[in-house]
Amino acid sequence: MSQTEQLISEAKRVLKENDLGGYTVPTKGLYPFQWNWDAGITALGWLHIDEKRAWAEFETLFKGQWENGMVPHVVFHQDSDDYFPGPDQWGVVGNPPSTSISQPPLLATMVRMIYEQSQDKDLAQAKLDALLPGLIRYHLWWYRERDPESTGLVSSYHPWESGMDNSPAWDDILERVPQATRSYQRRDLSHVDSNQRPVKAEYDRYVYLVDFFKDKKFDYQTIHDECPFHTKDVSLNSVLQRATKDLIHLNSLATEPVNLDEIIRGANKADVQIQALWDAERHQFLNKDYAENAPIPVKTSAGFMPLYGHSATPEQASIMAEEIKLWLEKGPKGLASTYPGEAVFDAKRYWRGPSWLHINWMIADGLSYYGHHDVAALLQQASRSIIEQSGYWEYFDPETGEGCGGSNFSWTAAIALHWLV
Repeated sequence: MSQTEQLISEAKRVLKENDLGGYTVPTKGLYPFQWNWDAGITALGWLHIDEKRAWAEFETLFKGQWENGMVPHVVFHQDSDDYFPGPDQWGVVGNPPSTSISQPPLLATMVRMIYEQSQDKDLAQAKLDALLPGLIRYHLWWYRERDPESTGLVSSYHPWESGMDNSPAWDDILERVPQATRSYQRRDLSHVDSNQRPVKAEYDRYVYLVDFFKDKKFDYQTIHDECPFHTKDVSLNSVLQRATKDLIHLNSLATEPVNLDEIIRGANKADVQIQALWDAERHQFLNKDYAENAPIPVKTSAGFMPLYGHSATPEQASIMAEEIKLWLEKGPKGLASTYPGEAVFDAKRYWRGPSWLHINWMIADGLSYYGHHDVAALLQQASRSIIEQSGYWEYFDPETGEGCGGSNFSWTAAIALHWLV
């Protein structure tokens, strides 16, 4: 068996082992439930195994959609003691129960990719028609409840919502968040080395925010006005921008298209407003601190995500392509999540340095869109070398390629099937 055949076989094994019947856990033990953006990416992997199973990933996730349209960041389909904070901590009444925050809304983009690449076109059309109303309600939720001021950029209220949990971009804002005073027991450290996970001071603030949302009865206007963690997350907004453009396209393919004027207005405004986050000195876009009304001057991989969102200008794309090459010289094993030259860079600690294959893929996809196929190929080659060396880990040391976090990780295997092998 060739190395490529071995990688394909191993990736399929990971997805099948993490399949709990209609949804895929990121990895057993560490993450025993269904995560929002993991589900979308994992569905891409299932497309190369079983198309019906790929569509089921979305259908199962949308069982947790709230009445207001939000798709939670975690849906608790079954009980498990392996994760904190579990369903009893969020104060959410639902069947199935869920968390009270969301995650980068890439689902419409993943639905479009699977729709276009599927072999069973009748099945794809039926699934698109069935999923479209929920996708539209989800995007309307982002524009209405996460941008009540109609600024053009949506807000994020928890580091977990960004998907880049302990990014150093959030350090100063988290300092303004009170620490939880109640006792709790983390479960992640029983599965992963503590040197690769967020520190206790960060987790205390994560838990405070969970309780804050519950105390405010999930009222979006109150949370917008009072939440001590409030950002305009450039990565999340870029993912939303790309997904909204894909959602508009999907609507045109639906058996019964609907009026999307409100969503189109939101997307048009966002394309203009995201330009305010560009930093010419740092050669990338920056996150924004809402309370200070100021950019967050930390270079992270999030700053390249407008490439994926198709929201950069061609000139900005060229500048970022050159910057990415410099990052790869310092961290040749995939794009570091924090610039290796930053004082806060930590090669093995979650989002403070490690390379993540799904982010490598999304940014490479954006580079190709802007015609920078050579740099996209560099990212692809670096990502391939990681899995050849270490296998399907959650994330990787960008300097050595060592696998970190959870092993047998679903979205890493899915991206390998979709992009690398």
